[in-house]
Amino acid sequence: MKKKIFFPILTIILLLVAIFYPKISVSVDDLYLKIAVMNDIISIINESYVEEVDWSKTMEGAYRGMLEELDPHSVYISKDKLKTVQEEFQGNFQGIGIEFDIIDGYITVISPIVGTPSERVGLQAGDKFLKIDGESAYKITKEETFKKLRGPKGTTVTVTVKRVGVEEPFDVEIVRDDIPIYSVLAHFIVEDNIGYVLVNRFSQNTTKEFSSALHDLQKKGMTSLVIDLRYNGGGYMNEAIDMLDNFLETGDMIVYTKGRLPNANEEFYATGKGEFKDLPVIVLINRGSASASEIVSGALQDLDRGLIVGETSFGKGLVQRQWPLKDGSAVRITVARYYTPSGRLIQRPYENGLEDYYESIIMADEMDTETTSDKPVYKTRAGRIVYGGGGITPDVLVKRNLDLTKGTTKVFQHSDRLFFKYAQELAMHYQNPPDNIDEFIFESALPDGYLEDFLAFVNEKIDIVTLEDLQKDEAYIIMQLKSELAKMWWGNNAFYKARLLADNQFRAALEHVSEAKKLLGFTGAENR
Repeated sequence: MKKKIFFPILTIILLLVAIFYPKISVSVDDLYLKIAVMNDIISIINESYVEEVDWSKTMEGAYRGMLEELDPHSVYISKDKLKTVQEEFQGNFQGIGIEFDIIDGYITVISPIVGTPSERVGLQAGDKFLKIDGESAYKITKEETFKKLRGPKGTTVTVTVKRVGVEEPFDVEIVRDDIPIYSVLAHFIVEDNIGYVLVNRFSQNTTKEFSSALHDLQKKGMTSLVIDLRYNGGGYMNEAIDMLDNFLETGDMIVYTKGRLPNANEEFYATGKGEFKDLPVIVLINRGSASASEIVSGALQDLDRGLIVGETSFGKGLVQRQWPLKDGSAVRITVARYYTPSGRLIQRPYENGLEDYYESIIMADEMDTETTSDKPVYKTRAGRIVYGGGGITPDVLVKRNLDLTKGTTKVFQHSDRLFFKYAQELAMHYQNPPDNIDEFIFESALPDGYLEDFLAFVNEKIDIVTLEDLQKDEAYIIMQLKSELAKMWWGNNAFYKARLLADNQFRAALEHVSEAKKLLGFTGAENR
C-alpha cells in the first residue's frame, strides 16, 4: 500500500519541480532514471549471476567507479580503512611505538619512537621479533603486525627478541600507550645558521609541532629557514593556513576557494600574529608535494614572502568534504577548487581520465629538464612572474639528481633493506658512537675497505652488482650508510641531516638564501 501512495507523490513533486525550476527538471528526471537502472542491474545480478555475489565487495566497486568519474580525488573510504585514515591525520594511535619492516621474514625494529613504550623498555634498531605473546612471528605480514602490536592503552604484549651481539633470544613485556604520529620529522641547524624543518603531512598537530621547531631553532641562532615539503601529500587545509600565519602580515590573503554552491566559496587571510615575519624562507617542493603543501608554497611565492626551489608540485587543488555513511564507511566529495592569491588554480587538468592524470606526472618527473614556455603567466604582489597551469612552479627549477646505476638501484629497492642491515654490521667497527654528529656526517670517512665489504654483503642477495657500480654511486652509498648509522646512534634529526649529504636540491636551496633575504624587501607597506 505504501508503494502505491509513494509513486504518485513523487510524480507530483517532480512535476512541481519541472514547473517552477525547468532548468533542473531534466537532470532530476535523468537521475531518477539512472537510479532505477542501477536497481535493475543489482536485481539482475542478484538473481542470475553464475556465482554467489559478495555484495560488500561489489557495491564498494560501484561506489569507487562512480566517484572516479567525478574527479581524481573524490573517494569512498571503507569502514575498515576509515580508522587508519583518521589515525594518520589525528596524530596518534595506541600501541608500542616502533618504526619497523619485515626483513628475512621477521618484524625488524628500524627505530623505537622517542618517548614511547618501545623506547622505555630498551628496544633497539635491528631487534627482530621471533614471537608475539608466545606465537611465532615468522613470515608475519604488516597487517597482522598492526593487529598484534596495536591495542588499548594499558594492555600488555610480550615479544621475544633476537638482538645482534646477544647470543640467546629474550622476552620483553611492553605496556601499550598513546603513540604520537609526528608531522615534523626533523628540525636542525645547518651551515651559516640556516634552519631546516622537514614536514611530511598536515595533520591536526602540524602547526603546534612546526611552531615548536621554529622556536627551538630560534634559540639555536637561526637566521633563515628551509622548509622541506617534498613528498608531502597534504592534509588539513587549516593547518597549512596556520603554518603560514607564522610569516605573514595582517590581511595577507593566503588562499581562496570557488565551488558550485555559495557555501563552498571562501577566502582565508593571515591574522598577523606570527613571530617570524622577518625570517627569510625557502621552501623545497617536488612532484610529490600536493594540496596543503601547495597552499603553503603558492602563498609564500605569490606574496613575495618566500623563495620556492625544486620541481613543479603535483597539482592537487580540489577541496573535499567528508560525509559519514550508514554502514560506518565515509565518502569524500570535491566541493570546490583552491586558488593562490594571484589567482592561479592549483589543480592540474584531469579531463583525460585517471590513467592519464597519474601517468602524466610520472612522465614529467622522468624528463631531464622542465620548461615554463607553455604555462600561463601570473604576477606576484611585487610584479614577479610566476606560472600557472596546475601545481606550483618553483622560482628556482632544480631536478633531483638520482642517476644511479642499475646495480645500486637494485640494492636500494631490495625488500630486505640492505643499507639498514649492512649498517648494523658496520656499527660494530666503532667501539662507541662518535662524539660529534656533524663531524661524523660531513667530514669523517667510513672504515677502510667498507665498499668492498658492502659489495660482498649485497652479492649474497643480488649477484648483478659490481664494484664499478658502487664506486660510481659512492656519494649516494655513503649518504645511505651514514644516515642509517646516525639514526641508530642519535635519532631522527641526525638521520635526516645525513640524508642531505647527496641532496642537490637542498644544496641549491642553500645557494639561494641571499635571494630569499632580498624578497623581504618586497613585503614592505608600500606593496600592500
